[in-house]
Amino acid sequence: MSPKSDSYDCVVLGGGPAGCTAAGLVAKEGFSTLLVERERMPRHHVGESLMPETYWTFEKLGVLDKLTASRCAKKVGVQFVNSTGHESKPFFFRNHYDHASSETWHVERPEFDQMLFDNATELGAECHDQTRVLEVLFDGDDAATARATGVRLRTADGERTITSRVVIDATGQSSLIANRFALKEMNGHLRKAAIWRHYRGAKRDESGGGVKTLIMHTQDEKCWFWYIPQSNDIVSVGVVGDNDYLLKGRGAPNDVLNQEIANCPVLGGYLEGSEALDDLAVAKEFSYTTKQAAGAGWVLVGDAWGFIDPVYSSGVYFAMKSADMASECVVDALQSGDLSAERLGAWAPTFAEGTKWVRKLVNSFYSGNFRVGKFVQEYPHHAGPLTDLLVGKMFSPDMPALFADLDPWLEKMASAPRTGDEPIMALG
Repeated sequence: MSPKSDSYDCVVLGGGPAGCTAAGLVAKEGFSTLLVERERMPRHHVGESLMPETYWTFEKLGVLDKLTASRCAKKVGVQFVNSTGHESKPFFFRNHYDHASSETWHVERPEFDQMLFDNATELGAECHDQTRVLEVLFDGDDAATARATGVRLRTADGERTITSRVVIDATGQSSLIANRFALKEMNGHLRKAAIWRHYRGAKRDESGGGVKTLIMHTQDEKCWFWYIPQSNDIVSVGVVGDNDYLLKGRGAPNDVLNQEIANCPVLGGYLEGSEALDDLAVAKEFSYTTKQAAGAGWVLVGDAWGFIDPVYSSGVYFAMKSADMASECVVDALQSGDLSAERLGAWAPTFAEGTKWVRKLVNSFYSGNFRVGKFVQEYPHHAGPLTDLLVGKMFSPDMPALFADLDPWLEKMASAPRTGDEPIMALG
């Protein structure tokens, strides 16, 4: 099926969490909105563990009841395992903030993305999958001055040119607009890769009223694993390490994954007796930001705006929160008739300031010196702000003070001997 019109107030590119959120919230305010996704829905995608603060965008979208009624596993906390196999005390989010928003879900992305896609339709957006964006159309060739005027699409019926007042780029790491204008700024220190698959019948710990995300280091600390229990007795398991270490000269990805599992005995215990599913996948996880979040008639959201390492499960939250904030600016711009970069991108400085703290926490994780249990013992007043970051409260005014102490402390710990029994991360 092709778009019903040749002109819309807003065209959103990409049917992932960012695109569906932006399309739904703009359409909800009465503006004609077209959402296009190149793949057939539901689509396969990694990124199953959510941050609790995603709750508030779910509430705006009206999908909390759907998630609560779904088969998705309820996520109640997080636990960390260091290179010696020492397991931290489980950290339960509700102990920090006793509210419904303190618990979230481990989702199956095909079903989750389909739910958001369908919800965008319910909110008034016109949504089409299997529709490829051939080109974003601009008046001008410079990111600072070029005005987006629409898109050229390939549908089942052939090519179509669609005009629009605003184009929202939610194309993920394809980053159509950012790549066109060379806006990406790569983080050379976080050139990671991930290999993952799902397992049936692996260990599930549901103490605390639900499942937890586990983060496990390998014995040589060159990699870490995520372990995300899902519904139907399925667990998502993925290894993350330097791109060159994981993907160059070590054989097939399946062999590399098994080698790293053998290098993580605690994980091997969790997987004992389980069945590996035939869905192995590989991705390069290169972290980056963009120099410009918006221009005349266009906005970047989600991974099209920037990508960060998945260690804290921030991907879906960043996607939806950026789209949530950007959609408010898009609605304001459409209502006022001012489609300038300043108006459409007014959300970006606040969002960038918040994500900066999560990026710093990621860098702390990869420093190898992040013994948070010890840090909290020495600075107990920072336990709350650290917890805020783990649940997604990245706009807290306590962040500057936290890192004013954490950064020099990490430098000190770099030269301090390890006892071998300290958890790399623990907040309880």
